[in-house]
Amino acid sequence: MTNRKGHNINTKPLKPLRILFADDESSLQELMRIELPRRGHEVTVCPDGITAVAALERNTYDCLLVDLDMPGLSGVEVIAKANEMQMGAEAIVLTGKSSLQTAVAALRQGAFDYLTKPCKMADLEKILHQVALKRELANRCRVLERRLEHIEGKTQLIGQSQVMQRVQELVQKVAGKTATVLIRGETGTGKELVAKSLHEQSPRHDQPFVAVNCGAFPETLIESELFGHCKGAFTGADQARVGLFEMAHGGTLFLDEIGELPKSMQAKLLRVLESGEIRRIGERDSVRVDVRVVCATHRDLEQMVNDGDFREDLLFRVNTFEIQVPPLRERAADIPDLAVHLLRRFLPTLVNTNMSARTTESYFSGDTIKYLSTHRWPGNVRELSNAIEHASILCESLPIRVDHLPTPRDRAASPQTVLAKLAPATLRDLELWAIQCSMARHQGNRAKVAEELGISVKTLYNKLAAEDDPQSKVA
Repeated sequence: MTNRKGHNINTKPLKPLRILFADDESSLQELMRIELPRRGHEVTVCPDGITAVAALERNTYDCLLVDLDMPGLSGVEVIAKANEMQMGAEAIVLTGKSSLQTAVAALRQGAFDYLTKPCKMADLEKILHQVALKRELANRCRVLERRLEHIEGKTQLIGQSQVMQRVQELVQKVAGKTATVLIRGETGTGKELVAKSLHEQSPRHDQPFVAVNCGAFPETLIESELFGHCKGAFTGADQARVGLFEMAHGGTLFLDEIGELPKSMQAKLLRVLESGEIRRIGERDSVRVDVRVVCATHRDLEQMVNDGDFREDLLFRVNTFEIQVPPLRERAADIPDLAVHLLRRFLPTLVNTNMSARTTESYFSGDTIKYLSTHRWPGNVRELSNAIEHASILCESLPIRVDHLPTPRDRAASPQTVLAKLAPATLRDLELWAIQCSMARHQGNRAKVAEELGISVKTLYNKLAAEDDPQSKVA
């Protein structure tokens, strides 16, 4: 047997596999009945595809080792039946050299690998090791996910405001469907959190959730990231790479900031969404993937279509169902609950002490709640999260006070908020405020401050000196 992948594998012992072997050659049946148990595996031997399907209905298996050409049902049909039963077993197909095209077809149906006859047990054992390693890594991943879920809990969309209840209702309605979803909203509103919640409430919740920012990669690399490439496909491709679509197989792929996707990639993404197939760079054959795609953007895609920067047909394809995430300023009533939720993340030990007896005022002073609820939060939930983390570092005991929060310039307060706090204010007050903000931005570099304010350095010194001593002046 010849291993298609030819990887050099560490043969350390792994958990034995429960294998279903199906082949109409009696000599191979006897070989597997003897050799597989000698290597620690448990095997059920079947003489044809119909018997194999009957065995699948009675028992569960880790691996299917099936001949492509059998009486009754072919190996591909046995694999298809196993997939219908959602067994999760890895399939290895046996084929003669004249049937390589059929073997490739089996791989497209989700087979793990194929072997050509005549058989060599050493090559088979290498592939079985790969299967065992993959299953062990998958089990470890599930254990880690359960631990992480226990620590962080399920994804929560915090908020009882009407706009957030609407978001939660839409997530519940579309979670069980297969439709492509477009999540819109300003930067920092929590679009990825909405996508995760959608995934966790879907039938795919126990499969991968893979997120990628479409604007995080240069145009020359984004295709490889999404679809993968084979070894030698381009300069620097020293080994094959699995793309994010394949990583998300069976689960959800979250394409964040899809408006940043280069125009050249938009047509390729559209083809994948319509065909359900990807093609790795450097390969001629396509691979079928089962992925639920969720997209997000803060940009006006309709305007981008008008400007010629986004394909209209792709917009129609990704916008099958739309969820609009409101900015934080439009759901100020949710801010106290959000603040407490964030504080529990940053100070779990302190906050969880007698948590049932605590009220919001136990976590945050009245002035702090008033400030948090009236600030416009141009950075939305992300800015609020940064402010709460900042406060959690400074505070030594609860409740959080206003002086624990970042300074006003770090909070990026709007001009309206600042003017409201200064009113009633003199022209002198506003002038000093402008100087102080500029000094903070330029870390005290007075030459840059003077340049930004459109005054000379000498005038700046005079104004600063006047702040400390109204009688002072630089000659």
